Amino acid sequence: MSAIDAPPLAQAPAIVVVGTREAAQHTPNTEESIDAAGLRATINVHNSEDALRYFPSLFVRKRHIGDTQAPLATRTSGVGSSARSLIYADGILLSALIGNNNSLASPRWGMVSPEEIEKVDVLYGPFSAQYPGNSIGAVVNITTRMPDKLEASATTAVSLQQFDQYGTHGGYPAYQAAATLGDRAGPLSWFLSVNHVDSRSQPLAYVTVARPSAESPTGIPVSGAVPGLNRTGQPIDVIGAGGFEHQRQDNLELKLGLDLAPALRLSWRTGLFVNDTASRAQTYLTDPERRHVFSGPVNIDERAVSIPASAFSNQVYTLDERHWMHALTLAHDGSQFFWSIIASMYDYAKDDQRIPSIALPSAKDGGPGSIVRMNGTGWRTLDFHVFTKSVAGHELHGGAHYDGFTLENRRFATDDWLDGAAGSLLQAARGHTRTLALWAEDDWSVAPRWMLTLGARYEWWKAFGGRNFSASPPLDVDQPSRTAAGLSPKVSLRWQPSRRWTVTLSGGRALRFPTVSELYQAISTGPTITVPNPDLSPEKAMSAELAIERRIDDGRIRLSFFHESIRDALVSQSAPLAPGSTSLFNFVQNIGRTRTNGVELVVDKRNLLPRVDLSGSVTLADPRTVSDPVFPTAEGKLIPQVPRRKATLVATWRPDDRLSLTAAARYSSRMFGTIDNSDVVGHTWQGFEGYFVADARATYQLSPRWSIAVGVENLTDRRYFLFHPFPGRTFTAELHWNL
Repeated sequence: MSAIDAPPLAQAPAIVVVGTREAAQHTPNTEESIDAAGLRATINVHNSEDALRYFPSLFVRKRHIGDTQAPLATRTSGVGSSARSLIYADGILLSALIGNNNSLASPRWGMVSPEEIEKVDVLYGPFSAQYPGNSIGAVVNITTRMPDKLEASATTAVSLQQFDQYGTHGGYPAYQAAATLGDRAGPLSWFLSVNHVDSRSQPLAYVTVARPSAESPTGIPVSGAVPGLNRTGQPIDVIGAGGFEHQRQDNLELKLGLDLAPALRLSWRTGLFVNDTASRAQTYLTDPERRHVFSGPVNIDERAVSIPASAFSNQVYTLDERHWMHALTLAHDGSQFFWSIIASMYDYAKDDQRIPSIALPSAKDGGPGSIVRMNGTGWRTLDFHVFTKSVAGHELHGGAHYDGFTLENRRFATDDWLDGAAGSLLQAARGHTRTLALWAEDDWSVAPRWMLTLGARYEWWKAFGGRNFSASPPLDVDQPSRTAAGLSPKVSLRWQPSRRWTVTLSGGRALRFPTVSELYQAISTGPTITVPNPDLSPEKAMSAELAIERRIDDGRIRLSFFHESIRDALVSQSAPLAPGSTSLFNFVQNIGRTRTNGVELVVDKRNLLPRVDLSGSVTLADPRTVSDPVFPTAEGKLIPQVPRRKATLVATWRPDDRLSLTAAARYSSRMFGTIDNSDVVGHTWQGFEGYFVADARATYQLSPRWSIAVGVENLTDRRYFLFHPFPGRTFTAELHWNL
């Protein structure tokens, strides 16, 4: 597929069908893309993940500016399936495939600053043999730029969110400052990027207690509780909020490029991500003397309730993260022959979370607690890719792949959770996974209007070094090593009946191997702790897509029908740990089969009206759990966190070449958070509900070097929950300078 040249900054380009610089020459996948000019004109980009905001069928669960837990949801997988998508920056892996969740396994977006993005491409489905089975949902390729001459830029921005829910009211600001500098001197080019974010979030959690059915006079009378329902419809009282995060983040990037020969280039990239976060909690409860109440026996509306010490103190924590990324690329791009080697390393050099174990308000001043330390966690990758550009109607691709992931997760006791040293080891989980792969792909022009792509990927996977420890309840076990291997064939047939029409039918198998934390997680069952199943099988996905595309003047229309069936799907669900037991616990299990059928419509049209561009998408899906022998109640129910309907719409008006005005909207239907869809209430803490969110942005080019932008997100101030409460109306303003 050929790319459409991006218009000047003042224009708002539609999302167009292109691929990455190299991958677009062969990948059979449906692709969507947006470049830097389009990002600046249409999206309020605070962090790099914002670039995906209006892509068809995609959703990034970003809870606030600077959120480090922002996984990607795709057509067929929800935000709890982070290992079913792949995020790359210049071919360097940003996906944290140490887990498959929306917390510690979220992509490391912070390693890319918005200012360095040149283009973002998304490949849908596992139809290219170049990528591992984690491409079941989508592959995101972020391309960053390197200068050809002296260049510099500086950006400063401010945002203000107004949030009003239950007993929480206030404004939550964010400040950003960024700069870039780069140049080229003969064969050497270099680029430096720095980005600083200082943000305050709305509450990420609410503290609730179950409302007793019987009245009782015991307990200290308190006021301020807000009655409500939990996600299963049971009466609760909302007694406070937590997870008010104050984040200070810095991202530093240094890239070097050296032309060793006319067709041979060596590149080096180093990134440092620094995150210092402090979270606080707020109680709504006051006693008769107007003192704040955080714990103990209380009486709410003539009902006795006991608030544990951890109810609020678990919402208070600090994070101290220092992550490094290094990558080396050697590439040869000749007239008929291309090869590249990319080696990368991601290291959690420091990653401490400190949490108090005593009740508030005493915990504000220190005291006993714990330190969760992930130092030593990280991954290594090595990829070799070679292809011939054209030989008798064939474009031959091949390569080899290695990855190694390490999880080091330890919890220590400490006498002072604020500043104290780590004491005795309380819990530990560790392990490694390794994958080796060989792949090949042939793009064959079987006829003037027909292209057949045949590919296959064979993978050898191993999990080893698994260990679980717990001081209380006692557990000290070395987990068994695991190995698995398999072939993933791919096929795609593309037909161009005319210059404007393209029809592509693709199919493929993908193996998604278990991650370290899925294999070696420990499950607490009260007085004991155990690991239920370190012998999980890989997910086996069969995917297909029929994409029909029509090029129109200044735009295109695409209609895609997609299907996905996954056997041995890895899902966290409730089940007994021991045969015959009636006690249920949540842990990752292989379930029989999930199936999703759907259709996606994408429309892009520039100059729909004079100087008015429009792009949008609608996705309809039927995501079902087909077979689940362990938990039959889930059979026939919707897959968790995957909505049946999604839509986006972006309209941009350019009154002149200096001004760009954009209005945009995102829609999703109701979702469920549980595999049996028992969470019948969506609008509550831990609930999942539908939403319609409108955004706006205006950019103005003051001069060739200066521009300003103002915007608003969640224009209608929609209050909605996706487990967490999401931001209210947020105003943004930014000033940009470039050399």
